[in-house]
Amino acid sequence: MAPASNAHDQDWYSPQGLLSRLFLPLRRLGLMPDPRTRTRTHSHLHLRHDPGVTAIDLAMMRRAIELAKQAAAMDEVPVGAVVYQGSRIIAEGYNLREATCDPVTHAELLAVSKAGRALKDWRLNECSVAVTLEPCPMCAGAMVNGRVGRLLYGATDPKAGACQTLYRITADRRLNHQPVVIGGVLAEECAQLLKDFFRQRRADIRARRDGEQVRQPA
Repeated sequence: MAPASNAHDQDWYSPQGLLSRLFLPLRRLGLMPDPRTRTRTHSHLHLRHDPGVTAIDLAMMRRAIELAKQAAAMDEVPVGAVVYQGSRIIAEGYNLREATCDPVTHAELLAVSKAGRALKDWRLNECSVAVTLEPCPMCAGAMVNGRVGRLLYGATDPKAGACQTLYRITADRRLNHQPVVIGGVLAEECAQLLKDFFRQRRADIRARRDGEQVRQPA
C-alpha cells in the first residue's frame, strides 16, 4: 500500500505548483513578478480601501509635489521627496542634476542622505519616504541600503522605474531588506507635473530651432 502523500507533495504536483516551477527561472532573473512580493499599487481614488495610506502620507506627498514644482522652476525634472517619521519631516529634496552637474543628485537620494545626517543614523527603519516619481535603480538601491521602512511613490516610470515597472529591487528577497512599497499615491498630480514640464521643454526647443532658422542668411 503506497504511503499517503502529504500537503507538500500535493502542492508540488498540482497545476499551480507545476506553473510556479515553470516560471521560477524568470522570477529569479527579475523578468516576472513574484506574487509573494507583489508591490501594492492604487490610485488616490481608491484610498478608502487601502488603510496603508494615511492622511499624513497624503500630506507628505503633497509636500513632495510642492518640492517638485521648485525643481521645475529651476529647469530641473520635477521630482520631489520627503523623509518623515509620523507627522515630523526629517529631510526634503528635489532634483538638482542640472544645477550641480552631478548625476546622483536625485530627489529621494538627496532626501535620505540628509535624513541620515539629521538622525545621526544611516538606518532609516522608522522613516517613510514620499517621492513623486517611482525610484530608478540607483534610488531603489538606496532605499534598500538605507533600510527605509516605507516607500510611497506617485507616478510610475516606464523608462527607469525599479520598484515595480521595470525591476522590483525593493521587493527582491535576495537582498537583506525589503521596505513596504505603495505606488500610485496622488499619481495623476505627480504625472501631470512631468507631462507639463516636458511639453514646455519640447516647445522651448522648437522655438529655439525656429528662431535659428529665421536668423540664417538667405
